[in-house]
Amino acid sequence: MKSFKLFAAIAVAPMMLSVAAPAMAQNYPLVAGDYAQITDIKIESGGDYDYANWLAGQWRKNQEFAKAQGWIKDFKIWSNVYSRSGEADIYLMVTMAAIPDGPEGARRREAYRKFVAQSDQQLAAASGDRGKFRKVLGTTLLQELKFK
Repeated sequence: MKSFKLFAAIAVAPMMLSVAAPAMAQNYPLVAGDYAQITDIKIESGGDYDYANWLAGQWRKNQEFAKAQGWIKDFKIWSNVYSRSGEADIYLMVTMAAIPDGPEGARRREAYRKFVAQSDQQLAAASGDRGKFRKVLGTTLLQELKFK
């Protein structure tokens, strides 16, 4: 009898949760907003000027293209004024309304390749060249939560 009651409780629990979840969602005080992709950059010693020029040139041009396509909403550069050992010096932030799915991501990559008129191999080599004056420490994807 005890095992039957345990089985019944286990069987009924998911149904109870499925009823409670929509009710909880209606009362939840936060809603999902935009995404922010933040890339942490450590600038190599003596690389400040070269990296600043790249950011003001090609990076900005790339972001303006993405913004004109409606792929992103905004982009910013943040400086870590008091960076400690191991922390990034610069944070590159890109804000977007949604994350593209696989086919949309492929379409965007192709449009971007046409925009910059470079092959994947050339783009990879250019990224490697930037390694002379910067190191990517990591990238974080955040989603804003807004009050209802």
